[in-house]
Amino acid sequence: MTLTTNKNKYNIIIASSFPKRLFGLMGKKEIDYGMLFPKCNSIHTFFMKENIDVVGLDENNEVIYKYENLPKNKIIKINYERKKTSILELPKYASSKIKVGTILIFTED
Repeated sequence: MTLTTNKNKYNIIIASSFPKRLFGLMGKKEIDYGMLFPKCNSIHTFFMKENIDVVGLDENNEVIYKYENLPKNKIIKINYERKKTSILELPKYASSKIKVGTILIFTED
């Protein structure tokens, strides 16, 4: 799955298994892809090597929350029902042109 934003194309990995959800982007350097965590309303950046962008999505992929350049050792909780929320982690500044209210379109490769 891919997402195009800021004229850049990002491969998106869906964190559908327990290990993918547990580890996410922890320990990764030079991140050039994103991870989508379905049915999720909180994340942490403990053990991260780089800052990331965090985008909260509702059930229609509308952006309801955005945090750019989130540093390590932080916890983010979106006050929205978990089963209707997804979180998208992207490389830092990848979401700079994305605004709250935007509907993100993911395409299949």
